[in-house]
Amino acid sequence: MAELSVEPTDIPGLLVVRLPLHEDSRGWFKENWQRAKMTALGLPDFGPVQHSVAYNARRGVTRGVHTEPWDKFISVAQGRIFGAWVDIREGDSFGKVFTIEADPTVAVFVPRGVGNSYQVLEDGTTYSYLVNDHWRAGLTYPALNLADPTVAIPWPIPLAECEISDKDLSTPMLADVEPMKPKKTLIVGALGQLGRALTAAYPDADLVDLPGHPLVEVRGAPAPSLETPQPCAGAQPQPLDMTDPAQVAAWPWNDYGLVLNAAAYTAVDAAETPDGRRTAWAANAQAPATLARLAAEHRFTLVHYSTEYVFDGTQDPHTEDEPLSPLGVYAQTKAAGDIAVAGAPRHYVLRTSWVIGEGKNFVRTMQALAEKGVSPSVVDDQVGRLTFTAELARATAHLVDSQAAYGTYNVSNGGQPMSWCQVAQEVYALSGRDREDVSPVTTEAYYSGQEGLSPRPLRSVMDLTKIEATGFEPEDAMTALRRYLS
Repeated sequence: MAELSVEPTDIPGLLVVRLPLHEDSRGWFKENWQRAKMTALGLPDFGPVQHSVAYNARRGVTRGVHTEPWDKFISVAQGRIFGAWVDIREGDSFGKVFTIEADPTVAVFVPRGVGNSYQVLEDGTTYSYLVNDHWRAGLTYPALNLADPTVAIPWPIPLAECEISDKDLSTPMLADVEPMKPKKTLIVGALGQLGRALTAAYPDADLVDLPGHPLVEVRGAPAPSLETPQPCAGAQPQPLDMTDPAQVAAWPWNDYGLVLNAAAYTAVDAAETPDGRRTAWAANAQAPATLARLAAEHRFTLVHYSTEYVFDGTQDPHTEDEPLSPLGVYAQTKAAGDIAVAGAPRHYVLRTSWVIGEGKNFVRTMQALAEKGVSPSVVDDQVGRLTFTAELARATAHLVDSQAAYGTYNVSNGGQPMSWCQVAQEVYALSGRDREDVSPVTTEAYYSGQEGLSPRPLRSVMDLTKIEATGFEPEDAMTALRRYLS
């Protein structure tokens, strides 16, 4: 008896599965779909939701090349077929063909966008298939003519002798088939600093943002500053309130293969107020939980962005498996969002610190103060690394494109950890001012006399070992800072 195995083919993602039959005098038994064993051998965990069976009474029945918008796992329960698959996806493999004769010992995993067809070689053949979306009336998808001379499928039985439906006889030739596009990318929170960087990295993505804009705190500066998001170049985001069930239900989530959640309420101190608390929980916990549920239902990959604030700042450096220990309301809502997103089958949580992008932020504030001749006091007992939004976008693309293991990854720029004061001094030096024009002050002294403030973690250094092990090399924060200021 052959062992269970999974074999690649010339069509990317199309896999042949060899199924062992357990036979005795009564007949045979096989594990037609065994999730744990098959995924361990490299079969995608594609989440089937429907099982269909086609009985074919006579030899010669031929079913035409259909390119349904879902993944499929085909097998034979009884009899024998000649299976043919044609890649109808947009890309270099468009038009590539794979064929195999299949009996109950052979199954084939067919990825979305690969046309599936077969010819029955024995009377009474039963053909079985699992799919990961429900069939629905009125659905249209690409189909290819069985006799297309370009792909030249070598049918064992001449098509003129076969039983073929009128629909399959009238399908177009390959030259007239519109390739199936990959599922789209959606950026949630496209107007924020990170959202704009992700938009540059994913220029074809669909963009949405909350009807109201998030607030961005400048930490360590002499006075708080709030970011006003700027319009994105090119396509403009559509409004989508992730806390509105009606809007969420109306959105076409099944169109997406990747959703990047850059939306967050980041007004750390305002989150301590009654209104801010409600808004923070809605944006940072409820919305990610909704996205996690949708990711499971529609099988898209969810990328969510978190913060070192989920820790109390006593461990140095912070590792991905450090127990959560949030201090303030903002931190607690972000920790809740992390926990919710971790429940999505395909997820990346990018936990980061000290984010700098386009718009008002700590670095731009220090640069403006330097130009105005101000000599500020900046906290020197909060230590971490800057994370530029371009670096976060680059790390996102790396994890997604390399198909790194799902889970949580720390992401920041590299180099030596610095205090906010040291960062400000570097900005002053790069702006032509003396470093000594920035004086150090403790967090306690800086915020003395101010009420209603959220506690800050003092140690924000992220351990980058895990993402480096995937082949990602963080750029030194000071190299990125010099380029940013230039």
